[in-house]
Amino acid sequence: MDPVIIVGAGPVGLTLALALARQEVPSVVLDEGPGKDEPRLARTAVLHEETAALMSRLTGVPVTDLGVHWAGWRSMRRKQVMREVDFEEAGDAPLHLAQHVLTGALRAALAEQRLVKLSTDSRLDTIEQEPSGVTAHTRGPKGTWWRGSYLVGCDGPRSTVRKLEDIRFPGRTAVERHAVAALRAELPWEDRALLHRMPPWRTSGPSAGEITARPLPEGVWRLDWLLPPGKDLVTPELLVARVRETLAGWTGGSTPPYELLDTGVHTVHHRLARRWRAGRVFLAGDAAHCLGALGTQGLDEGLQDADNLAWKLALAWHHGSHEALLDSYQTERRAVVAGRLRAADQALPLLRGGGGLRSVVPGSARGHDALLTDGHLGRGPLGAPGAYADSPLAPRHLEGEVPVDTLPGAAVADVRVTAEDGSFVRLRERLGRGALLVVLVAPGTGVWERKHWVTAGIMPRLAASVTALPHHAELLVAEEYPGAAPHTVLLVRPDGHLVTALSGVRPADLYSAAETALGGPPAKAEASAGAGSR
Repeated sequence: MDPVIIVGAGPVGLTLALALARQEVPSVVLDEGPGKDEPRLARTAVLHEETAALMSRLTGVPVTDLGVHWAGWRSMRRKQVMREVDFEEAGDAPLHLAQHVLTGALRAALAEQRLVKLSTDSRLDTIEQEPSGVTAHTRGPKGTWWRGSYLVGCDGPRSTVRKLEDIRFPGRTAVERHAVAALRAELPWEDRALLHRMPPWRTSGPSAGEITARPLPEGVWRLDWLLPPGKDLVTPELLVARVRETLAGWTGGSTPPYELLDTGVHTVHHRLARRWRAGRVFLAGDAAHCLGALGTQGLDEGLQDADNLAWKLALAWHHGSHEALLDSYQTERRAVVAGRLRAADQALPLLRGGGGLRSVVPGSARGHDALLTDGHLGRGPLGAPGAYADSPLAPRHLEGEVPVDTLPGAAVADVRVTAEDGSFVRLRERLGRGALLVVLVAPGTGVWERKHWVTAGIMPRLAASVTALPHHAELLVAEEYPGAAPHTVLLVRPDGHLVTALSGVRPADLYSAAETALGGPPAKAEASAGAGSR
């Protein structure tokens, strides 16, 4: 079968290629550039825990070593500390790293992959779909025709793929603008991110409203100043003045020594593609959505797009097109991003309106701070990890279903499990291999060798039920899982989202849940790959 064509060699496209290769699916990555990324410390990404774990699995290196896990978070208004979060106690610390460093790690992993072909200086200009596949043409020094089973546009907000498929991309332009500087300096709080609203040393001008400071490795910081609406030019002189003024304000004296490394202006747009699938063509990342106001992270969402789509494409590639499963990519991911955009658009007038009754209502400042903290730290409607509770892949009315602390459709907790070979591993290490995961919660098993309990109790019956599932599944055993009683059986999708939790061994319920999670029984007409609905 033909490889998957991936248009765009940014983090989302490279992640998708690696995720497909992990599931034995070949791909061709079309990179319109030379295959190198310009080092830009003013262009960074904040990854939440689940996404950082995904990057570590795919690159083979702990991405935590490539960036900084924030030790804490502080938000201030004028001179008052509004909130402090200590991640050593709270956990789930965001990871902040330069985007070119992440892309470099992905490219290095890609170079070791026999199933991925990277074609540089290849600019897409034509897409043709047929019932059996996709043909794409690229121009440039390596202009040629490419044949693929599917094509995924990971080519950014100006996506050529989206335009060629005539997919609308409505939304709002320049929702926020930020002046950005990356610099090396010693600040009063080590490895702690800061959000400072209405700093006392500024009463007007581009930096009056809000400043964010986020640490990077080797004593480097990224500073963002919220700019007023409009297109006023941010000159180098103005930016240097803001840097000096801000550092002096934070250190309580004259400007301390610093080294300015990179600058830029970051403009946030809010847009959402009407469709994320057109037959055998899909959109992911900035090609499908733009967001980023109020601290939300568009790249994190794009990487989750790739993770969601990879296992579905892999299953279709290996076993034949299953339209319901492929359609679920748009249903699940678009709903998550749309909810994030709605929450941000509702909060923006409140947080950016200024003046009026809102400025004197008791508690309003703390309410505003809570909203901004949610966006920056990945919490609440602005930032919490996406869940697929209303997914068409979610089973309904299972008699044996029981509640656990993870809601159906949400990402599972990363507990220690015993694998089929008897080794102890983390649950997230088993994700992304194309298999369903069945996890039995069995307290006490961790102190015995697997051979002593694998044939005892309910294990033989559960193992038989797992073998009978409609798709390959791996049976794992955990000593405990948050909120789960002994002998609870968890069914987990290949991308780590919980399908259901069952009370004990229930073969019929387990089979039904697995079949639904795979899109239901494939129709006879879907036995061969089709072009899908437009």
